[in-house]
Amino acid sequence: MEEAWLCQWSTIRSLVAILQWWGFNVTVIIMNKWIFQKLDFKFPLTVSCIHFICSAIGAYIAIKVLKVKPLISVDPEDRWRRIFPMSFVFCINIVLGNVSLRYIPVSFMQTIKSFTPATTVVLQWLVWRKYFDWRIWASLIPIVGGILLTSVTEMSFNMLGFCAALFGCLATSTKTILAESLLHGYKFDSINTVYYMAPFATMILAVPAMLLEGNGVLDWLHTHQFVCSSLIIIFGSGVMAFCLNFSIFYVIHSTTAVTFNVAGNLKVAVAVLVSWSIFRNPISMLNAVGCAITLLGCTFYGYVRHLLSQQPPGTPRTPRTPRSRMELLPLVNDKLDDKV
Repeated sequence: MEEAWLCQWSTIRSLVAILQWWGFNVTVIIMNKWIFQKLDFKFPLTVSCIHFICSAIGAYIAIKVLKVKPLISVDPEDRWRRIFPMSFVFCINIVLGNVSLRYIPVSFMQTIKSFTPATTVVLQWLVWRKYFDWRIWASLIPIVGGILLTSVTEMSFNMLGFCAALFGCLATSTKTILAESLLHGYKFDSINTVYYMAPFATMILAVPAMLLEGNGVLDWLHTHQFVCSSLIIIFGSGVMAFCLNFSIFYVIHSTTAVTFNVAGNLKVAVAVLVSWSIFRNPISMLNAVGCAITLLGCTFYGYVRHLLSQQPPGTPRTPRTPRSRMELLPLVNDKLDDKV
């Protein structure tokens, strides 16, 4: 009886974790798009900077005041030698995501972000000469094919937004690769990651934001009709961005790897549907098919990774792959890069 109750509680906790993760993630995406499109606040650097400020304050409160997680101690030298480069790439990743949201629909942006597993594998193969099981490469075919079909048939295609989203995938993959080498020896959770990286990211982004967008922001403040309510939405998106990071930590510890992967891809579908219902951006049938193929490919990729991770030691390798250079899995979980 007690075991059945524990099983039911575990299932309920996993479901709640996934739903609140979906809620925060979709809310952040929709709020950012609303800020750029409806509020006419076309300053992605400033929005990103506000997100980092809110995340830094939120992480400080969570660790220092509420003591939700213990603070992971990092040597001052390592903060500049290891965490600062990660923060720089982290900053580029978030800025490119917000730039893409300004110019292309959420559905297109989210589909392109699903390209991240492919860029991670390719970069590790090119830069670090990592070798992967043939099933990993096969799982990337529907992802790449779906992205190509979606891009060709996108009715609201914008080259700047497309390039920003694509280079955002590369930045995410670079951060994934750097995390293994730069943060070696530090077992960071998402809250500690934000605690250390958000202040650096704010420092990196503050000057460019003021120089490139400062005058535009001042003009917007003087000419916009509903400044107070708009600022509440803008800073509210920053609070939601921090909550998203916290929800990622919760969902990772409440679900299995397979559930997390499938839920991540379903989350993209939910974001696309919610965005379409609000902004009514045109989506052709072939575009929707391309998006579906990409999400199925991502699910298959996650399934293959899970199968390979479950193989016992001594499992025969693929004959074509040198045993000493075999690498079954990417370094870290790509799906953790939903941080905003």
